[in-house]
Amino acid sequence: MSASTRPANEISGLEAVIYDYNGVIGRQPTASQWIGLGELAGWSAQEIQAFQTAFWQRREEYDEGTLASAEFWAGLLRGGRTARPGSSLLAKLVQADTQMWMTTDAAVLEVLRAAHAAGIRGTLLSNAPRPLADALDATDWCATLITKAVYSARIGINKPAQRAYEAAIAAAGHPRPERTLFVDDRLDNVVAAQRLGLHTHHYTGNAAALARLLPAVPAGPAVPACFVPSVPDGSAAVA
Repeated sequence: MSASTRPANEISGLEAVIYDYNGVIGRQPTASQWIGLGELAGWSAQEIQAFQTAFWQRREEYDEGTLASAEFWAGLLRGGRTARPGSSLLAKLVQADTQMWMTTDAAVLEVLRAAHAAGIRGTLLSNAPRPLADALDATDWCATLITKAVYSARIGINKPAQRAYEAAIAAAGHPRPERTLFVDDRLDNVVAAQRLGLHTHHYTGNAAALARLLPAVPAGPAVPACFVPSVPDGSAAVA
């Protein structure tokens, strides 16, 4: 497809995109990362499924900021382990937990770069605890491709609550709902966004399908094939 060709399903007049993080931009943790985190908390590799169940039962409160890190981990530690505020074990748990969510999908980041180059504002809306929010804010891709980031722990509520979407819309500069696209891998979050009149995309791992919803980068002026611009040192310029 040429740069000037509009895909048939591109959203007309798109002004902003609100992206979920984990499951869209961010990749899911590996089995070894889960096992490592569980073992740090006192769970054996054979108990990893039970650890994950206990982890997710407490995660909603941690994501919305109701539980501090020490309180979150206090309910998950086994084998006599304790993780008081300021302890080395708590620091290791928070670091391991945060790090396992930091791997990004290169193909999706390319979609974000293209949207950014086309002038589309990008906003992040993620259910994330404070340590993860701080780590994501410090990444190069977030600093350059995301206009503003909204995290559940900072606003005190998780998706799919309506207030979470309202905070993201405000962060995006209050674009018109019909000119705003919301992207998430969880269907319940997508349905909640639809109720507010947003365009939505249920992301299932296909970055190309997401790219087709976004405007193409305008083509630059044609340069004759025989023309090679020079640079100050006399060498050929590299595109």
